[in-house]
Amino acid sequence: MKLSEIKQHLNKLENISFKLPNGELVPSHFHVTEVGKITKNFIDCGGTVRNEEVVNFQLWNANDYDHRLHPEKLVHIIELSEKILHIGDLEIEVEYQGKTIEKFGLDFDGTSFLLTGKQTDCLAKDNCGVPEKKQKIQLKELQNTGNSCAPNSGCC
Repeated sequence: MKLSEIKQHLNKLENISFKLPNGELVPSHFHVTEVGKITKNFIDCGGTVRNEEVVNFQLWNANDYDHRLHPEKLVHIIELSEKILHIGDLEIEVEYQGKTIEKFGLDFDGTSFLLTGKQTDCLAKDNCGVPEKKQKIQLKELQNTGNSCAPNSGCC
């Protein structure tokens, strides 16, 4: 989800909720402790120089049960971050404390923001020798072209 999308959703909500991949809700007394821009400059395993930028939200569970983050407050924090940090309409990555700090993608189901799993990947499969996945087909799906032997035909 991009920054412009979350602001559109927030402007239509009365309450904010985040749902973990296992279906559990992040406790409603969470705080967004950071909105920032993360820039990653790196060289992939194929030798290509790359640059990635994402907007980072950090969710934190506090023992502060009396305050809730309302949608308009989060929109204000986002807009302030855009202005001061010169953040463009980037993809959002969410950090949340699990067994360690976990990073998630973000989606929306019409009611809650969904923390989605992220995967690592090789960005240079063609340069570093990682074979492409072979397409799996079942023998019964192969068409008989007339050039094959029939069972008990004596041609094999």
